[in-house]
Amino acid sequence: MAARKYAFVNYTLLCLITLVMIYPVLWMLSSSLKNGPEVFSTASSLIPKNPHFENYIQGWKGFAGVSFTTFFKNSLVVVIWSTIGSVTSSTLIAYGFARIRFVGRKFWFVCMMLTMMLPPEIVMIPQYILFNKLGWLNTFLPLILPTFFGTPFFVFLIMQFIRSIPRDLEEAAVIDGCTRWTAFLRIVFPMVVPAVVTCAIFSFYWRWEEFIGPLVYLSNPKLYTVSLALKMFSDPDAVTDWGALFAMSVASLVPILIVFFIFQRYVMEGIATSGLKG
Repeated sequence: MAARKYAFVNYTLLCLITLVMIYPVLWMLSSSLKNGPEVFSTASSLIPKNPHFENYIQGWKGFAGVSFTTFFKNSLVVVIWSTIGSVTSSTLIAYGFARIRFVGRKFWFVCMMLTMMLPPEIVMIPQYILFNKLGWLNTFLPLILPTFFGTPFFVFLIMQFIRSIPRDLEEAAVIDGCTRWTAFLRIVFPMVVPAVVTCAIFSFYWRWEEFIGPLVYLSNPKLYTVSLALKMFSDPDAVTDWGALFAMSVASLVPILIVFFIFQRYVMEGIATSGLKG
């Protein structure tokens, strides 16, 4: 009986915490089906009196003659290329730190880890000056190209995963005639797929919701990403269509939810085993 009581209390607490966590999402979903005045006059109610599904049609039209079809395309271009660059480069860098002995390895690893402590605002101005001199402003290059030089958090995560793989497997492959590159592709990489997929999902999340980068480097509405478009959709100098704004906010969550539910197994496996050491 005591065990059942504790289980009941635990499940009750978990349900309450879950409700608190998902309440903002439920409120946003409810507000996407309300008209402008109703959003705030009935803010405490999660059930709209007269659902306005036309908010999604109206919101998808966008602004400045640019629809959300363009914004979603822009976000996908930035997210896909950034994820490819970040995951590929981070995997190679992690393998180098984990398996290759070179002069100053520990020093460069410490330097890389220290960059994780730097606030993005510190490097924003130097990066802006550099990209301005290169003529890359108002393009996707400042948002994509830096990811091809590795992401410290991903490097650390994949590096810990590689360390859990016995060196004997690579040494046996080398004895059989494989080069280091071939051993990496055929032996190491297939075994670190969970960590790589985990990094890819995190990269997708972070890039999809990034706001400061597009705000700083993009000025043409035709190049706006979804996160920037949602901010520009609310006009402080005019009447904002809050129902349409929340409708597009709900639509912006769909790609994230799809990616999570498809690859959640790899996320759990990657996080659970990345801390092991061989």
